[in-house]
Amino acid sequence: MYAPTPDDWHETNRARWDERVPIHAAGDFYDLDAFLAGRDALRPFELEEVGDVTGRTLLHLQCHIGVDTLSWARHGAAQVVGLDFSEPAVETARGLARTLDLTPERATFVAADVYDAAQAVPDSAYDIVYTGLGALNWLPDIRRWAETVASLVAPGGFLYVAEFHPLTDCLDDETGSRVAYDYFSPDPWVDETPGTYADLDARTVHNRSVEWQHPVGDVVSALAAAGLRIDFLHEHDASLFPRYPVLERHSDGYYRFPAGRPRIPMLYSVKASRPIER
Repeated sequence: MYAPTPDDWHETNRARWDERVPIHAAGDFYDLDAFLAGRDALRPFELEEVGDVTGRTLLHLQCHIGVDTLSWARHGAAQVVGLDFSEPAVETARGLARTLDLTPERATFVAADVYDAAQAVPDSAYDIVYTGLGALNWLPDIRRWAETVASLVAPGGFLYVAEFHPLTDCLDDETGSRVAYDYFSPDPWVDETPGTYADLDARTVHNRSVEWQHPVGDVVSALAAAGLRIDFLHEHDASLFPRYPVLERHSDGYYRFPAGRPRIPMLYSVKASRPIER
């Protein structure tokens, strides 16, 4: 019998994120001073896989404080729209856009739930819909998500998702060498860990979170069922953080298993397009 989704999952998660926004904005993890000075927040593989965004419109769902969103504007997107359910996150993103002298016509941020995105964003469709790392685990219904994002992709445009691979949450936390958790579990994962990935020692009050694991096959199948054409599914053997203590940091900033150790995918990326109807 499956564990039910807590009735307060949405309010619980939003309270957690609202509290962490000022911690993230002030800390070294996002290093907003460096970002404002020109540091690119996007990962090289994302830039390569998305390609040239010059002159295109881009919608970033679950954008948090907007550094990835604004980085796409720096790479030439004609208009970027960021959406997040946290009002403090959206206000922070708007402040960054103003500091960068980006007008609302170039960079707009909207506070709304991702499932309500089609009604909340300024335009009916975008050339590129983008979802970055650490987003899908906060959503209980991946089919509803896929239907929402698919409705926002303009004909000839595409969705691009970069995400942590769910396999990493199935292995033991100490060595990453033993299957310890169910890959296909539909149960919500309720956690009470204080702090934040950006500052493990941060003093926080709203520590409860509710998350879900979505197998890669479910994500891809949901996008295909929503009418998008899958252009590629790529798996990457590196992580952005030391998911297991045995991982080693490389010169490119990514963490990988030591040489000689069997590898697993720790990130994945999907591009799915909406063909032009003829």
